[in-house]
Amino acid sequence: MSNRLEGKKAIVTGGSRGIGAAIARRLAAEGADVVITYAGNKDAAQQIVAAISAAGRSGHAIQADSADATAQRAAIAEAAKTLGGLDILVHNAGIADFASIETDPADSYAKQFGVNVDGVFAGTAAAVPLMADGGRIIVIGSVNAHTMPIPGGAIYGATKAAVAGLVRGWARDLGQRGILVNVIQPGPIDTDLNPADGDWAKTLIPGIALGRYGRAEEVAALAAFLASEEASFITGAAIDIDGGFSL
Repeated sequence: MSNRLEGKKAIVTGGSRGIGAAIARRLAAEGADVVITYAGNKDAAQQIVAAISAAGRSGHAIQADSADATAQRAAIAEAAKTLGGLDILVHNAGIADFASIETDPADSYAKQFGVNVDGVFAGTAAAVPLMADGGRIIVIGSVNAHTMPIPGGAIYGATKAAVAGLVRGWARDLGQRGILVNVIQPGPIDTDLNPADGDWAKTLIPGIALGRYGRAEEVAALAAFLASEEASFITGAAIDIDGGFSL
């Protein structure tokens, strides 16, 4: 593993499991100090902090509800203070709740937009004044922003399309400061919530060109690249990482 992020200070929201945990571990392995936020699983969060420390970097976990704008802003401020600055912000916290419009899913709409969009907006607004010029903002979106292969995903897909739109606008807003803003859009990834041997996988795998689910570590590798100087001319981009699922 390289040290291309040596000395960088990173925040990963929703970093206690799945893709967020993999990103936190990878950023630390590449030299960054990392603060993660988590919703409720303190034990899982502490395991990631231990992994960050084992990589020789400073790690810390903050409990925060990503749907609570006040909590999100407070967590970002606390994280930046703990780190002594901020270079990289990864918005990973998110939820999915598939529900058909026929069920009048108003609660599902409010819940998903609260975490997937409002939390990203509040966290970014809090982070930008604290972020060093030349920083990185990375949002974990979804290929469901532009493709929806199963029923019931309209609200989830809309949240991911919304954050992709925010990313494009923020890239314009922050370009003069050299802050790069990009969205990573995973397809089916093997996580606790969507395991490669689960019921959904039987439906989804036949549509993946590579014939398998992706791994969280593969998404983390892309995030580390976008956080590095090697990605210095990439901003406002929506990058699919889906094994050809959305072809």
